[in-house]
Amino acid sequence: MKLASLNDGTRDGKLVVVSNDLTRCTDASFLVPTLQAALDDWTRIAPHLEALAQGLAHGSVPSRRFHEHDARSPLPRAYQWADGSAYVNHVELVRKARGAELPPSFWTDPLIYQGGSDSFLDPRAPILVADDGWGVDMEGEVAVIVDDVPMGADAATAGAAIRLVMLVNDVSLRGLIPAELAKGFGFFHGKPSTAFSPVAVTPDELGQAWDGGRLHLPLLVDLNGRPFGRADAGVDMTFDFPTLIAHAARTRPLCAGTIIGSGTVSNKLDGGPGRPVGEGGVGYSCIAELRMIETIEKGAPVTPFMRFGDTVRIEMRDASGRTVFGAIEQTVERYGGHA
Repeated sequence: MKLASLNDGTRDGKLVVVSNDLTRCTDASFLVPTLQAALDDWTRIAPHLEALAQGLAHGSVPSRRFHEHDARSPLPRAYQWADGSAYVNHVELVRKARGAELPPSFWTDPLIYQGGSDSFLDPRAPILVADDGWGVDMEGEVAVIVDDVPMGADAATAGAAIRLVMLVNDVSLRGLIPAELAKGFGFFHGKPSTAFSPVAVTPDELGQAWDGGRLHLPLLVDLNGRPFGRADAGVDMTFDFPTLIAHAARTRPLCAGTIIGSGTVSNKLDGGPGRPVGEGGVGYSCIAELRMIETIEKGAPVTPFMRFGDTVRIEMRDASGRTVFGAIEQTVERYGGHA
C-alpha cells in the first residue's frame, strides 16, 4: 500500500491511496482525513485503506491522476523526527573532515539526534536559505514511520511497530554545524527543514528488498541532473531500523507517527571510502563525503556545496526500474524574509 498527503490548503494535507506505479490515486479522506489520524488508529483503519488500494488496482473505486508535484511530505509535520546515523562510514568521513576522531563506541552505540518536526518541506519545494555560503548540503536517507513503541522496547518489538517507509533529504548547513557542535549542545541552525518523498510505502510493498530492518535498493541521488550517488541502502548499514527505534525508545515511549531516519546512506566498498560515480563507484549521498575523499586524495576539498540555483533529486527504483516512493527534487533558492 502506498499513501500520500495531497496539498489541499490545510496544514496536514488530504490523505490519498496511490497506485503501485504512482500514476493514480483515490481519496481516503472519507475514512480518515490525514495520515497522522490513520496512524493514530492504524489497527482499525489500515484494512480499510488496503481495501481502497485493492480497489484502485482493479479500477473499482473512483480515481484521479496522481501528480507528485501536488504531494506534501507524507507527514507535513510530525510529533517527532529523530534521525540516526546508521552508516558509520558516513560518520567517520564527516568527522575526519572536522578533524575529529571516531570513538570506537560509535560502532556499537547508535547516534541519534532530535530534528525539527514542525515544518517539513514538500518534496518539490525549494530549499530556502538566506546565505548560500552556509554550506548547503543534501543528505539522502531512508526513514520509517512507527506506531506506538513502549519505553524500553527490544528490537523485535520496535521492528514490529514499523508501519511505513519513505525517503529523506535531511538538509544540512555544513558551515554552521561545527560552531554549534563546539557548544556541546547539538544541532539547531545547521539542520533546517527536512523533506520526505511524495509517497510513503508499507513494508510489504517492498517485497524482497525489505528484510525487516534494511531496504536493499540503491538510493539515486542526482546533483544538477548528473548522477552523484548510487549507494545501496542495504549495504554497510551498521544499525538496522529495529535497533535505531529501540535505541530511541530507551528512556521514553515513541508515539504513533514518530519518524526515525537512517542517516546518510553511505557505502564503504572494497575496504576503502568509496569512489565517485564517474570513476566507477557508487558515489555519495551528500557532498560532505566527496569533499572528504578529495581532502584525503588532494589535500583539500574541490567540490563546492550547493549554491543558489543548484538542484538535487533523490529517488529509489525497484528491480524493474519503477520509482518506489516518487522523487524528492529541490532547488536551493534565496530566502526573501529576515535572515
